[in-house]
Amino acid sequence: MNTALYIARRYLFAKKSTNAINIISTISVLGVFVGSAALIIILSVFNGFEEVVLKMFNTITPQLVIAPAKGKTFEPNTAYFKQLKANKDIYSYTEVLSENALLRYHDKQSVGLVKGVSSAYLKNKSLDSITIQGKFVIRNSGGPNAVIGSAIQNYLMVNTNDPFTQLQIFSPRKGVTSTSINPADDFVDMYIPVSGIFEVQQDFDNIAIVPLSFARKLLQEDSKISSIEINLQKGIDADTFKETIEEQLGAGFVVKDRIEQNKALYNILGTEKWAVYIILTFILIIAIFNIIGSLTMLVIDKIKDIAILSSLGAGRGLIKRIFLFEGMMITMAGCIFGLLVGLGFCVMQQKFGWIKMSQENLLISNAYPIGLKWKDFLLVFVTVSIFSFMASALSSNLSVKNINNLNQDL
Repeated sequence: MNTALYIARRYLFAKKSTNAINIISTISVLGVFVGSAALIIILSVFNGFEEVVLKMFNTITPQLVIAPAKGKTFEPNTAYFKQLKANKDIYSYTEVLSENALLRYHDKQSVGLVKGVSSAYLKNKSLDSITIQGKFVIRNSGGPNAVIGSAIQNYLMVNTNDPFTQLQIFSPRKGVTSTSINPADDFVDMYIPVSGIFEVQQDFDNIAIVPLSFARKLLQEDSKISSIEINLQKGIDADTFKETIEEQLGAGFVVKDRIEQNKALYNILGTEKWAVYIILTFILIIAIFNIIGSLTMLVIDKIKDIAILSSLGAGRGLIKRIFLFEGMMITMAGCIFGLLVGLGFCVMQQKFGWIKMSQENLLISNAYPIGLKWKDFLLVFVTVSIFSFMASALSSNLSVKNINNLNQDL
């Protein structure tokens, strides 16, 4: 049996001569307990919000996007793209033609992105989850329809329940030199009813989604497209599929996954989480370093024991390890109990949603979301272990500083 660990365990549970030592030790354990529990709970809440946000973005963001490396459009009717479209690993293959245009409704107008999509776009069954008004329908028995973002709707005050007023879209005519007195003659002018409003985030909410055929007439583009959006079958690895396409397409095309399509979003989510982790870790460090006071008091209480051990032949290393293990046991007990309580709270919040947000949201549940990740538990455990070791090592060094004078003093 490890002698230092055995003695440290006895000291941990043995009655102290001074009650203040028990109080200080309890405060140290409680500080680490509360800090560990708070850290894992807040990291789990951030994971929950991250999952909710990414789920909303992934609803409208495809797994892969193929776009030309140069220029705005390319020809999709080639042998390779026809072969790719027939690939059984692909769930949805959507051809997209998009361009900025002037949108007008009644006397209000705004510039927005008109995105024409092929019918495969509607294979995404999650589109209804981001629809806040009307229905996500881009074609019905009456012809083409538009689904617009909430930013356009808020600015133009579009009423989806008004069947008599349609959205008017202007796009510059191609290859036309302006010679007309009326500037409107230089634009293609088309009308389309609005069937629904969707809401994700500001970057997406300025888009009007229309059928590809409507976009071709508006933008005067007979065959070319702006991009191809691909969603894969379940179980197909997107990274591997992306690497294969990149090798086959060469330098003429760019293939982006979801992270590359939304770099700013992923960077913000990661930065916010790490910022909170660092702030709470500083608080946790303060709680951990309370162990120095606890061990210092314990050394004073056990000074006769140290002298006896020294007389029996115990060296500096053994005595240092005793108090090192003592400090580690105090802080790690608080850490483990904190992680267990944090885990229990997160599981209960997931199941019952006890803690509610101040305002209801149409897109997510009213309860704070929770996302449990084993890496967060490992991160908190390792963080506490490192700083616990540092604090305990410092205290144990102080405990043997004057060990040579103990026997003379006693």
